[in-house]
Amino acid sequence: MHYDIPAAAAEIAQWQSGTVSRQQLLDAGLSAQLIKRRLERQRWQQLHWGVYAVFTGPPPRKAWLWAAVLRAGPGAVLSHLTAAELHGLLDTPAEAIFVTVPSTRRISAPGLVVRTSRRASEATQPGRQPPRTSVEETVLDLTQLAWSFDDACGWLTQACGRRLTTAAKLGEAQRLRKKMRWRHELGDVLKAAADGIHSVLEYRYLRDVERTHGLPRSRHQVRVVIDGKTVYRDVYYDEYKLATELDGRLAHLDQERWRDTHRDNQAGARGILTTRYGWRDVYGHPCETALLQARILQQRGWTGSPRPCSATCPVGRGKSRTDLRTLRRSRQPAGQASRLTSEARRKRDAEPRFIARNPELRNRRNRKNRRRPRCDDGVP
Repeated sequence: MHYDIPAAAAEIAQWQSGTVSRQQLLDAGLSAQLIKRRLERQRWQQLHWGVYAVFTGPPPRKAWLWAAVLRAGPGAVLSHLTAAELHGLLDTPAEAIFVTVPSTRRISAPGLVVRTSRRASEATQPGRQPPRTSVEETVLDLTQLAWSFDDACGWLTQACGRRLTTAAKLGEAQRLRKKMRWRHELGDVLKAAADGIHSVLEYRYLRDVERTHGLPRSRHQVRVVIDGKTVYRDVYYDEYKLATELDGRLAHLDQERWRDTHRDNQAGARGILTTRYGWRDVYGHPCETALLQARILQQRGWTGSPRPCSATCPVGRGKSRTDLRTLRRSRQPAGQASRLTSEARRKRDAEPRFIARNPELRNRRNRKNRRRPRCDDGVP
């Protein structure tokens, strides 16, 4: 693009997508009168206070990003949703432009969301223009900006699923931060992402369905070749030849639905059964989903049994009271269950309320009281 600017500042404008700051123009030898004349004749246009576009016509997106950095001043970098846009984490740009500046400075500019950080220089990704935070710092910033834990989990799994970074790099960047919301929970998500978890729904299935209810451990994002094409199964149980697809989308295109059905049929010809669960199954009814998945696994050779996650869990409804009592005792250290039971029994037998409810103990107490002699004043 041709920029209407003297040669002294042409290189700067070319490097910054046609945007320059007033201070850069003055340092290049241009006078304030020349700047004012170009703006009045509309040969240049003002994007922010003290930041100009040295061309006519609508500024492109990159020019607006450079203008935000120049307006924020020295040490400013694009961050959060704007950095996510540049790294490929977002498919569509956010309305506002996010900028992070050193904590020693305070600025305010219309159209900009300004954040401060003591680690602004350390978080900057080297060699990229316009300046932006690194992929790892961007992802962690977005987790702290998220409204819910599921949203935070989504940023981690999406970054790893798109091969933009690794769980190890994200974990290292997390350890450098002193304060962080959901630190322990996000650490668990990173461990799952290292094993192939690429979505929030997959993590929910692993945590709420598989781990909580004691199902066999599965593999994630397993690579298979069907009709000469490489596809990935979300969850796969090798020993039982059971594949589970987790779909978080509300609707499918006809072509995608046909492709999924064709893949399932091809897998069925090889003896692999495919089950499918969505958000309602995993997020809304994890216990029922675990019970159904356990029954399918047992039909395919699993000799174990699922465990209930709570007293009201449907997984435990088919068990007798004796089985549930045995299950609870088995989770206690050796010798503790019998010791606690005997102590509780002695304490219970001494309670008047228990004696009143137990007919045998109540009759025994009444007979004993009738046999005891009393004095005239009623005192034994």
